[in-house]
Amino acid sequence: MDKIIDYKGVEILRNEHVALKNVDWQVSGGEFVYLLGKVGSGKSSLLKTVYAEVPIADGQASVFDFDLTDIRRREIPYLRRRIGIVFQDFQLLTDRTAWANLDFVLRATGWGNRDEREARIDNVLRQVGMETKAAKMPHELSGGEQQRIVIARALLNEPGLIIADEPTGNLDPETSGLIIRHLYEISQSTGAAIVVATHNHIFPRQFPGRVLHCERKLLLE
Repeated sequence: MDKIIDYKGVEILRNEHVALKNVDWQVSGGEFVYLLGKVGSGKSSLLKTVYAEVPIADGQASVFDFDLTDIRRREIPYLRRRIGIVFQDFQLLTDRTAWANLDFVLRATGWGNRDEREARIDNVLRQVGMETKAAKMPHELSGGEQQRIVIARALLNEPGLIIADEPTGNLDPETSGLIIRHLYEISQSTGAAIVVATHNHIFPRQFPGRVLHCERKLLLE
């Protein structure tokens, strides 16, 4: 399998302090990877380097053959189009329906044909079991339903990599399990690599994957 993420000897700084050091990390297509660690252990900082929101301070790092140590500002949108991101706090636009949230992303990433946009939105809503909720406003959806819309949004451009940063942090235990199950099934059906940052140690027992730990400023397998 081709390596999607390839880090060697990486150091990450936040506010001039070392968040993680000596990071050697590879992720290949189709892998399901957990990043476990306490709040403040560097999980989010690591994930933010993947989509070039946080710079690499030292070492070698590439994602989809983009060199993160030397990436230009104009290249970042092309990198991010290949990555789906699932946020803990949803980040849905509150002034429009679930369907319009997804349409906004497609138009912003160059989908000019309305029929093609409609077909793609219908497809991803079916994938996450939300086809009957397309006309709902975010405030009319439960937390779990909002998170499934966010997963649908992450799938729009058929990414080879999905990053989920504490995707269940605002959800109850039962709903949390359903969200991880959705991500796991998406990995199985699409072949996308999925990296889930969490502090929940139960998920890897329910949905097996590779487990990495962020602790003592290190990434440990």
